[in-house]
Amino acid sequence: MKRFLPWIALLVVLLIVASVVRQCHSGGGANYQTATVTRGPITQAVTATGTLNPVVNVQVGSQVSGNIAKLFVDFNSQVKAGQVVAQIDPALFQATVTQAEGDLASTQAALELARVNAKRTQDLFARKTSSQADLDQAMANLHQAEANVKIKQGALDKAKADLEHCTITSPIDGVVISRNVDVGQTVAASLQAPVIFQIANDLTKMQIDSNVAEADVGVLEVGQDVDFTVDAFPMRTFHGKVVQVRNAPITVQNVVTYDTVIGVSNPDLK
Repeated sequence: MKRFLPWIALLVVLLIVASVVRQCHSGGGANYQTATVTRGPITQAVTATGTLNPVVNVQVGSQVSGNIAKLFVDFNSQVKAGQVVAQIDPALFQATVTQAEGDLASTQAALELARVNAKRTQDLFARKTSSQADLDQAMANLHQAEANVKIKQGALDKAKADLEHCTITSPIDGVVISRNVDVGQTVAASLQAPVIFQIANDLTKMQIDSNVAEADVGVLEVGQDVDFTVDAFPMRTFHGKVVQVRNAPITVQNVVTYDTVIGVSNPDLK
């Protein structure tokens, strides 16, 4: 049996070599595909990411501090310009108006008295029964009373303006896309006006603020067509046009980009 082992090994090696040679011959033929030479356009694509926003997006805030007493609209509510959207508790501001009205009435009474005294002093001075010092003092009191009336009138006007600001209205026609407060919540307008609502003017006209790399911004021109997709509709391609390439660069971690505004028509409110 042992004397046949070399022959068996040789036969196996020959079979392997024959199989390899057969495969080389069968796959050795090259496949070619031919096509007619034609002339066509070369398209250079610029890829960027951005944020899709309404063209007009107004933040509605409060100019006075206080508790939210009422909310008249909510998310997705349609609003008109001048429509009341929220009400801040006006109790404290009404009290301030009442106090300012009382202060104004008091200063007006003091003004009337100062006028009477000034007129009497002038008559006495004309009759040589009053001194120049008394006349000067009477006129000074009159002018001070007039100034006090103006001060109190200004305080009353400010108090009334604050009371009117308790009623918050929509500045534009549109749709409420964000509400940041609830009834009973306190808003503080000490440093900046707190944002209560965000209202989009027209959702059929949108824009994309995209950050285009400095190396690509040179090929962009106003009016160029743009194709884009959004995460909410990954299988659908939307279309727009470049409406503005802003000159101010944006540098983030030494990467320079330029804000490119893309106008988008959204008739189906997607």
